[in-house]
Amino acid sequence: MNSKISAQTLRFVRRGQAVALGNVAPDRTLLEVLREDLQLTATKEGCGEGDCGACTVVLAQAVNGKLQYQAINSCIRLAHSVDGMAVFTAEDLSAPTLKAGASPDLHPCQEAMVQCHGSQCGFCTPGFVMSLFGMYQNSRGGQGITREQAQVDLSGNLCRCTGYRPILDAAEKMGSLPLPAGCGVDEAATVAALKALKPRQNGDENYLRPTTLVALLQARSAHPKAQVVAGCTDVGLWVTKLHKRFERVLDVTAARELQRVETYPHHIAIGAAVNLTDAFAALVKERPQLKTFSQRFAGLPVRNSGTLGGNVANGSPIGDAMPLLIALGASVVLMRWKKTAAGGEIAHRELRLEDLYTGYRTNVMRADELLCWIKVPRPENTAFMRVYKISKRFDDDISAVCLAIQMTLKDGTVQQVSIGAGGVAATPARAHQTEAALRGQPWNADTVMAATAALRAEFQPISDMRASAAYRQTVLGNLLRRFWLESQGMTTINLESLTASSLEATA
Repeated sequence: MNSKISAQTLRFVRRGQAVALGNVAPDRTLLEVLREDLQLTATKEGCGEGDCGACTVVLAQAVNGKLQYQAINSCIRLAHSVDGMAVFTAEDLSAPTLKAGASPDLHPCQEAMVQCHGSQCGFCTPGFVMSLFGMYQNSRGGQGITREQAQVDLSGNLCRCTGYRPILDAAEKMGSLPLPAGCGVDEAATVAALKALKPRQNGDENYLRPTTLVALLQARSAHPKAQVVAGCTDVGLWVTKLHKRFERVLDVTAARELQRVETYPHHIAIGAAVNLTDAFAALVKERPQLKTFSQRFAGLPVRNSGTLGGNVANGSPIGDAMPLLIALGASVVLMRWKKTAAGGEIAHRELRLEDLYTGYRTNVMRADELLCWIKVPRPENTAFMRVYKISKRFDDDISAVCLAIQMTLKDGTVQQVSIGAGGVAATPARAHQTEAALRGQPWNADTVMAATAALRAEFQPISDMRASAAYRQTVLGNLLRRFWLESQGMTTINLESLTASSLEATA
């Protein structure tokens, strides 16, 4: 460990008991702590970047006296971000045996994997088991889990051996298996142990996780060079792949005000601490057509950790959320702590999301500012909206191209249109020229042809490992044509019409 990077105590709950680990550096991952400090080696390191799911564990927090469970990738999750939470690993599920040489009783999610032959080489199995455990806990004992739901919830776990069918079988079967004594979660004891872990006061510690917005902004003002995290799904990669070290980390996810989605007459406001799972749920609630796209944003463990605010502030040109939010007309609220004669106050400014970026992963934010809210206009009944993601893998993959379009027609003429594009420029971008080519024009095949040419000419994408520049330009135009066809009632051309059951039926 770099001696310049000071460490602090990490506290969480395991098996209903508080665990306190000293000397944990601010940039140490949860996987490292589990495997190296606690010798919980069932949790595996596969890819080290949140893709394969071998490192999956389940976190739980008490909400209104009950536990809420979420599967996450421990390989890219900074350890101190789980301070004050309950952590479950594959070692925590089976009941301990009192007889020498006897096998322990298995949890239903483990027993189902055995009965359905869901494991071969076994390296990925603990991760799958933990994702199944998260499903089991959130569905009241595995009840009512469909094959389609299992396919979505297991999208962040990869297996090279089984072909997935027996694992999906296990997801459906575990709800019918008995829960042996000693295998269940003692929720009362866990909730009590969580309550006993008092929130940190932070002070001069090097992993800062303030619990209020004011304290968060004050910490940002005092430490403008601290590395900001809001879920760690990208910063975690800087640690595992680039071997970066951080002397001080500022975590936004504990600020209570930013953990909410607020609904107003004309917009919803999504706090920067709201994870992607909950943020997309809020968007899908108002726009059901976004459901499939929301499930293709990485895998479930990444969506459970990552935040919409972090995705937007990160500003990756291949981030999937930004093209969608640009098309929806979203804006961002930036906040900072402003010193005054009376002590200080919160200062804020609001700007359109597409105006946030100045270049590749650069933006207009001051050193003491944080992105705190994303405001999304509520839908108009007359608007037609679609978002398309093109990637090599359907699930758990990064886009080569992402295109989002929202359009309002009046008497067959394009009255309003907004288009967001990703993967085709140094920043997530709005297609202003294409919008101009469409606005005020009759919505017909000739207009679409002209707009297709405008869209392909508007961006000069690069060639990289995901796609060539020519491919990206071609796909941009093709997606606009798909939008036109879907607006005319054609739905079978979209992969949303396929389900796991229909694919297996034709196999």
